[in-house]
Amino acid sequence: MQELYSTNDLREKIVKILNSAGFDSQCYCKILDYTIDLFHQKGLGIDYYGYHNIVHELEVTYVTLVAAQWQSLQDTISKEDIKYLFAAALFHDYDPQKRIDKPHEPDAVNFVKTDKMLGILLKEADIDSNIVASLILRTTYPWHGDKKEKAELLIDNFYSMSDITRDIPSQIEYYKKLGWFLSVADRIGGYALGNFSYALEMAKKNAHSLAWHPSLIAIRSVAYFEDLLNNESEMCNQILEALPRTMRKSFMDNVLGFMKLRQTEIQNQASVIHDKVKLVPTIDPIKTRDSEEFANALFEIFQELPYPLQFTKANFADSIRDPDVLLNTLRFGDENGPIVGFVKGRALESYKLRQGIDDPHFGKKDTVFLEPIALKMGYWGLRGGREMRLLFLMQAQSKGYKYLSSFALRDVIQERMKRNEKIEFVKQFDPERWDYYRVKL
Repeated sequence: MQELYSTNDLREKIVKILNSAGFDSQCYCKILDYTIDLFHQKGLGIDYYGYHNIVHELEVTYVTLVAAQWQSLQDTISKEDIKYLFAAALFHDYDPQKRIDKPHEPDAVNFVKTDKMLGILLKEADIDSNIVASLILRTTYPWHGDKKEKAELLIDNFYSMSDITRDIPSQIEYYKKLGWFLSVADRIGGYALGNFSYALEMAKKNAHSLAWHPSLIAIRSVAYFEDLLNNESEMCNQILEALPRTMRKSFMDNVLGFMKLRQTEIQNQASVIHDKVKLVPTIDPIKTRDSEEFANALFEIFQELPYPLQFTKANFADSIRDPDVLLNTLRFGDENGPIVGFVKGRALESYKLRQGIDDPHFGKKDTVFLEPIALKMGYWGLRGGREMRLLFLMQAQSKGYKYLSSFALRDVIQERMKRNEKIEFVKQFDPERWDYYRVKL
């Protein structure tokens, strides 16, 4: 799926708001362009399939500035606050180490405080880096418990170093609220900019890069939005009121979209558990696989996969019809029921795997590669994926393969190791922990 806005689109939108707010000095464009370059240099540009890439950073900056500009017209915040929100939003997720996708705010703050070029640019814009640091730390999520306590200690330290807040309780309270403003704008972010398809893709990115099982996407998304709307209602409402109607509608439509998806999951779970409706893995005959209707049904499910997991997309229909490709589908109800998932794969030599994988079995023609399991949203967590995988193993053995290789979440592989399956890691990948493994058949 393509990004909703390109980096250039978002850059232009941000510059337009800054100019209209009176911040038309070239120093702000320099800060913006420096940020974009840094994210690309660290591999966190549009090609990084993680939630916290340059697009997210610019989307949050854009939404924050839209809300801040409206608030400044209502005299809720000052014009000077806009430039601080701008700088903090731009760098709130910049983590040079990138050990995991979820940013480590103290690393972002350390960069803001120590990078010489950024220091020069902030000084030119008359921006106090201590205030920027305090605002970034307030985006720590979740904001409770040990994380909150550690962040508050660091925030208080930066207040004590700034001439704006040092020993001025009213100013400290003011910037604490401004930090809360940025934190909630961060969480609303891209969910206010696109439709549910875009919101779901964002959630999949988050799940993929944080190594969540797909069955958790709807559950955790609903919990995320309920926490935002219920426990952060004061600031959430303040920001939503400051956004254009189209953005408010997009955000609420997306919240409802995740709730409906979760309702569908519960209904499917009830059907399987209580009504004894079966999910049936099925080996479809070549005659069925040759039909355009069959290929289209599978491609629709295929497109729900995160795009790094979409193997053979360019010649998908041909791969479905190819008799050398091992394939089975998951049907709802019985073997003639609607298709809700599928798995497929073929000889390892047919694939170009991601950079960094050096599989010693490549070229031996003894290994089948299992493409990532594809299931419709709403059907994860019902053991259908496991049933298809086991049937695929049987298909591979019947074709004389000795090994199977594929990708899976690291935690899933480790659990299968504990069950004494003949499985091993071939290559591990961070930060997403989506690893390449081999099974002896």
